[in-house]
Amino acid sequence: MKFKKPADMKRLIALFSNKFFLVTAAFVVWMIFFDKNDLLSRYEYHQQLQKLKHERDFYQAETDKVTKDLDELSSDPKQLEKFAREKYLMKKDNEDVYMVVKEKPKDE
Repeated sequence: MKFKKPADMKRLIALFSNKFFLVTAAFVVWMIFFDKNDLLSRYEYHQQLQKLKHERDFYQAETDKVTKDLDELSSDPKQLEKFAREKYLMKKDNEDVYMVVKEKPKDE
């Protein structure tokens, strides 16, 4: 291990006793740790922004899908009938509808 020369130590002490260096160091510490927009807050805001972008993309995809289904249902009567039968269990007057429900396995 090498010890520093006395001249290097004097330079280091002079640097730390310089008022401009101390004010700059205090400013940097304040901005990193104590300010309203410190590093931790910025990271949390970034994570929240990414989550909101993901949700936005998901809901845009769902909106596009629903819009496509709506256009399809409004233009084709057979699709509308199929949708009503499957989704709302509608039937014609002379038909009977049977629902088959699968029994859940019992956990023992």
